[in-house]
Amino acid sequence: MSFDFSSFTESVSIGPGASSRVKQCFPILVRKMHEFLIEADVTTEEWMDACNLLIAAGKVSSDKRNEMVLVTDVFGIESLVTTLDQTRPERLAAVDKLEEARTTPATFSAILGPFYRYGVPVQPNGTSIIRQDEPGAPYTHLFGTIYGPDGKPVPNALVDVWHDAPDGLYDAQSPEKPEYHCRGRFRTDEHGRYETYCLRPVPYPIPFDHQAGQLLKIMDRHPYRPAHIHFWIEAPGCRTLVTQIFDSLSDYLKDDSVFAVKDDLVVEFKPIPPHFKPPPELEGKLQYELRQDFHLQSTE
Repeated sequence: MSFDFSSFTESVSIGPGASSRVKQCFPILVRKMHEFLIEADVTTEEWMDACNLLIAAGKVSSDKRNEMVLVTDVFGIESLVTTLDQTRPERLAAVDKLEEARTTPATFSAILGPFYRYGVPVQPNGTSIIRQDEPGAPYTHLFGTIYGPDGKPVPNALVDVWHDAPDGLYDAQSPEKPEYHCRGRFRTDEHGRYETYCLRPVPYPIPFDHQAGQLLKIMDRHPYRPAHIHFWIEAPGCRTLVTQIFDSLSDYLKDDSVFAVKDDLVVEFKPIPPHFKPPPELEGKLQYELRQDFHLQSTE
């Protein structure tokens, strides 16, 4: 039995009323998917397994956990897409503007991850995101400045910060934790500065109890991520920056299960200076400080 696979792929058409973006992207998507199916000689059973995996991932997902994001993460898709987003202005810039685009410092982006929470209330700059006592945990003074595309500090920028607790779990994974534990939002001051008190994060496994874990097992890969802190930074006239910073002493920097580590995002936690005066409630608890500045891109 003979079959013209090329003609079959060409027969999957896009209608004239589709948007220009759909007309641009979908023929590429169809061609690449068909190429994969043909090259891998995918069986009906394997195709159904893939469909059922996606259905199950959708059922597991909620406002506190996005299993579909995790599924894409283990393939490096989210990390690749965020990098495409951030490098697009430079890649599409005219040749005469390319050098100018390259000289503008910008902090690298990184994946959002499945545990971002919308609607976290803004709290006073300089306050703690540690909502319960964590005995013996590495309390940290985190601070820095947000800079705009012109290199000047950005006042009133919105800085969203979140990280795991010492048990390796986010508040969204642990109903027993106080609401927004190790998570907070701030506005920078008139000098573009933000400041908070957090914990030095620990490595942890991404949730592997459902479909993302099944994929990791199939590929014979571990689920662990290096210790990191998430940031979401917004300011008028600037591209929103979603990124992470990674502890230089952490395990898994070279084999992050979701491929998010970039060398420029690896940072060094330093011992808290002996002369530093913490808030009274943190007296005797602070062990580290971390200064982390961020440089935003223009929306243009």
